Amino acid sequence: QVQLVESGGGLVQAGGSLRLSCAASGRTFSTYAMGWFRQAPGKEREFVASTGRSGGSTYYADSVKGRFTISRDNAKNTMYAQMHNLKPEDTAVYYCAAGPTSSRYPQAYYYWGQGTQVTVSS
Repeated sequence: QVQLVESGGGLVQAGGSLRLSCAASGRTFSTYAMGWFRQAPGKEREFVASTGRSGGSTYYADSVKGRFTISRDNAKNTMYAQMHNLKPEDTAVYYCAAGPTSSRYPQAYYYWGQGTQVTVSS
């Protein structure tokens, strides 16, 4: 089993940057693909980005492509989301997730963190 803890959220002005972290427990982090999802109030959870076990392959939602970068450090059991040029529509709770394959579908992931709030003011 993997436990995931997100951090790094906060309040930022439009155009600003944040870096989210997802720390994983256990020795099996490198055996899981990882993803970032977000959920805004009144909306369904949506895919943001994902990466394979080694971090060599990455995938992004069109809405964040070119602004967000997903990465992972298997030696530190940690995944990151570097977010630049943030927009008010990026406001959401951001979740990290672990699963057997990199996917844009939430149901493909077995383990989820508790989420971290990102608020972008205009």
